[in-house]
Amino acid sequence: MDAHTSDIARPVLEGPDIARVLTRIAHEIVERAKGADDVVLLGIPTRGVFLADRLAAKLAEITGRTIPVGSLDITMYRDDLRLRPARALARTDIPADGIDGRLVVLVDDVLFSGRTIRAALDALNDIGRPRAVQLAVLVDRGHRELPIRADYVGKNLPTSLRETVKVQLAEEDGRDAVLLGERREAGVSPADGRAVSPADGRAADTAPAGEQ
Repeated sequence: MDAHTSDIARPVLEGPDIARVLTRIAHEIVERAKGADDVVLLGIPTRGVFLADRLAAKLAEITGRTIPVGSLDITMYRDDLRLRPARALARTDIPADGIDGRLVVLVDDVLFSGRTIRAALDALNDIGRPRAVQLAVLVDRGHRELPIRADYVGKNLPTSLRETVKVQLAEEDGRDAVLLGERREAGVSPADGRAVSPADGRAADTAPAGEQ
């Protein structure tokens, strides 16, 4: 970010905070799943995949077992393909034992309208039949358009529709942070100057990233 942008977007979570909330979420998953024996983590590209990998590592520390982890591309299941810039397809990577009869925990960075998660559920339905599906997100910023809620939330972050939420992770961005900014004009994100969909208030990207 340039100096002008840094005055607009402020961090609400930084590296140590993100590490702590992921540890808490991992413990909550173990408690609710009664040991996480049949848990499969599926991250939603892009940053949801990195978060799922981190959660899998923390779950392994807690349980002493390797937790299956993969990724679930939802690009072709979105209901706004005609309204957004073209996106490159990301990778769907399902663990070797599949998801049938398992507890699948979808992992994403930001929960907003709920449309990304609806698309993820459609994509999951084409792959198999899990025993149950849960959702873990780093940030819930509110403004739901569909009856979807997260089972595990790192931080509830009340926002206005004029504000933007940007998650940065070291694997993709070189740092860990959650930034809260404000759009000063329609179609432009003050967080990084990229185009923003009026419907979602998040920086648009050419790869699936975060919740819409």
